Amino acid sequence: MSDRHVSDQGAAWMLAYQGGDERAFDRLVEKYSGQLFALFTRFLGPAPEREDLVQEVFLRIVRNRERYEPTARFSTFLYRIAFNLAVNRTEREGSRDVQSLDGGDDAAPRDFSDPNVVPPSHALEREDVVGAVRAAIAELSPAQRMALILAKYEELPYEQIAEVMGTSEKAIKSMVHRARENLRARLAPYLTEERL
Repeated sequence: MSDRHVSDQGAAWMLAYQGGDERAFDRLVEKYSGQLFALFTRFLGPAPEREDLVQEVFLRIVRNRERYEPTARFSTFLYRIAFNLAVNRTEREGSRDVQSLDGGDDAAPRDFSDPNVVPPSHALEREDVVGAVRAAIAELSPAQRMALILAKYEELPYEQIAEVMGTSEKAIKSMVHRARENLRARLAPYLTEERL
């Protein structure tokens, strides 16, 4: 392993797994399952097959066990597999899981006179904003969506995101910028609207 990746625990475990240490694979699963599930949730929304996609990532790791080379951080290798699976799923389904923003609840509003009770309208407003954010993210192109998720939530540097997505660092900077601009435009009514 190169000096650059000596501190990369994921790469060390993968190399140990490659050498026959099955416990090292268990460590990879324990360490990265939650991160992958969160990544698929952010990319796909509450899609029911998120757990299946996490399992598919690890299945592909098993299949590529002998070919693995630590030329980049292990997380780069892992996220590249996840990115390809997420994009394939999006293209295959041809639809995005978008939350409805129209509410549709005909229940009459209730009067809460206790000042310590948070009115349900606050929770509904928050749900509207969360739903709007999810819908806006879902409307981004798959590349913009993944670049933004990896930059904002996974806090990966642009250089690593470029490796994950197989493009240049300059292209990633542009994608993230365009994604943020698209979100800002789409969410402008929620950012400027005064709450009563």
